[in-house]
Amino acid sequence: MNKPSIYGLTLAQLTDWLRERGHKPSRALQTWEWLYRKRVTSFEAMTDANADCLALLADHFAIETLAEHTRQESADGTVKFLFRLQDGNLIETVLMRHKFGLSVCVTTQVGCNIGCSFCASGLLSKSRDLSAGEIAEQIMKAQLYLDAAGQGERVSHIVVMGIGEPFDNFENLVDFLDVVKDHKGLAIGAKHITVSTSGLADKIIEFTDRGLGVNLAISLHAPNNELRTRIMKINRAIPIEKLMAAIDYYISKNKRRITLEYILLRGVNDRQEHALELAELIGDRRPHVNVNLIPYNPVDEHSQYQRSEQSAIRGFYDALKKRNVSVSVRLEHGTDIDAACGQLRSKQMKASG
Repeated sequence: MNKPSIYGLTLAQLTDWLRERGHKPSRALQTWEWLYRKRVTSFEAMTDANADCLALLADHFAIETLAEHTRQESADGTVKFLFRLQDGNLIETVLMRHKFGLSVCVTTQVGCNIGCSFCASGLLSKSRDLSAGEIAEQIMKAQLYLDAAGQGERVSHIVVMGIGEPFDNFENLVDFLDVVKDHKGLAIGAKHITVSTSGLADKIIEFTDRGLGVNLAISLHAPNNELRTRIMKINRAIPIEKLMAAIDYYISKNKRRITLEYILLRGVNDRQEHALELAELIGDRRPHVNVNLIPYNPVDEHSQYQRSEQSAIRGFYDALKKRNVSVSVRLEHGTDIDAACGQLRSKQMKASG
């Protein structure tokens, strides 16, 4: 029987779990330090820990539940990992280098049910949610990769933008965030973490009310209902009006900007009229919104979509700038490997039949 990942327990949860079994709270903190500061990969390596406590933990939990299946390394320093879970499923995790530090993009589900028409992640429907431990272990695997290089580098930022809809796995997402933010563990600051959602309005409101302190990004990709429904079927259930109302609620409760992600698809949503409509949609929200324009990574199975021309990207950017909309163009990573999210997993699963 597969054991759950110990990385899925927050420090408070681990403390309570051990206390209920007759162990002092200090043993939870000691275990926590071995996991996140010394980053051991076996309970046996916790050499100064209580033997009975270690035996109990080893009976109930695993430290390693992800096995590296494939790794792709890009010339720009991007590393894409394909991990095999204990049940045989495959997930992707990406380590990226930026001027501001090292970020890891994590997956939250095995497959995705959102069904965005341009996305490689949704080529295979969701089979299950990842546990909080399986999400957190992706960060640990990336950090162990860095540790092995011996350069003293550490993961400084997290983006929850991999395979799956994070808000469709809400409680596990929240536990994961608590684990990686804890100052006694990885101590990754809330302002260095961004969660991206396709627009589950009710969950945006719940996310806001939880006061988690992390950044929020919305996959918008179109400025009107007709076009967004064509690109993203979720818009049938949650139209732009409902989504923008949830965004307004978030803005009213937070003192930070929200990011609107906008993948540019040639001849589909990248024309000047779309930029003007997007600026109008943002309206008075301008001080609280940044638009992140994303050049499209073509996917074989979605051949109806192509990357926008550079002139169209510049024109879209300029149109928003002229209307005082904060806008940026996402820096591309890993273009010489399977860059699109879910692409490596899809190829591996096809190859294996």
